[in-house]
Amino acid sequence: AIAQSRTLHARLARLLPFPSLPLRPSASSLTVTMVKLEKSGIEAWYMKDEVEDQRAENRCDPNEPVGVEELSALGVDSWKLSGTEDDKELEQIRKDQDYNYNDVITCSPEKLPNYEAKLKTFFEEHIHADPEVRYVLEGSGYFDVRDKQDRWIRIDCKEGHLITLPAGIFHRFTLDSSNYIKAMRLFQGEPVWTPINRGEGAEEHDARKLYEKAYQPSKKAKIDAGGDDKPVANGHAPEVAAEA
Repeated sequence: AIAQSRTLHARLARLLPFPSLPLRPSASSLTVTMVKLEKSGIEAWYMKDEVEDQRAENRCDPNEPVGVEELSALGVDSWKLSGTEDDKELEQIRKDQDYNYNDVITCSPEKLPNYEAKLKTFFEEHIHADPEVRYVLEGSGYFDVRDKQDRWIRIDCKEGHLITLPAGIFHRFTLDSSNYIKAMRLFQGEPVWTPINRGEGAEEHDARKLYEKAYQPSKKAKIDAGGDDKPVANGHAPEVAAEA
């Protein structure tokens, strides 16, 4: 039993966005997250049901803004930094969170081959087996995340925003009407960018079960604490620069 408990905590340390936080976020840890979100000035809102243009704002009418409490309760965290690659606060965050890997990607019709097709791929609902961490250096784009009632929340990411999505959260990404974003990707350990799409094994993936345990405890997700991690669908992405 002790060995199984240690195995579970080791897996949680990698899957949750901040290894220092407990499985079920405490009031104090959520307060810290909300302060970061407030300082980041990031804007979020509920999306309307039907989306004709994924790059539009797609706000409800009237607008339904989403506050920092709702984002932090979903495990989403954010900072507002300078937008430069040598930002001092970024350096400290990387050290604190052990983000030892980083690269920089540019998404635009000129820089990304098969741009329109890739944009549609990014917009497919999926999870990752690890936290997704992006730091916007130039331009802007949207991360959409599911709330606890399965509604879409759109998060507006602009230059200087660093955003972290926890492993296992259902989400998608798109550029906005500017069709340009340059962002740094951060990762703990060897990077794995492969998405696990909803309806294709995501619901039963360990990362999703752990996410539900941490942020949606009412679902009473069952976790096999002693088993090996399930393989990520399709293995590693062959082209790192082609995944957002």
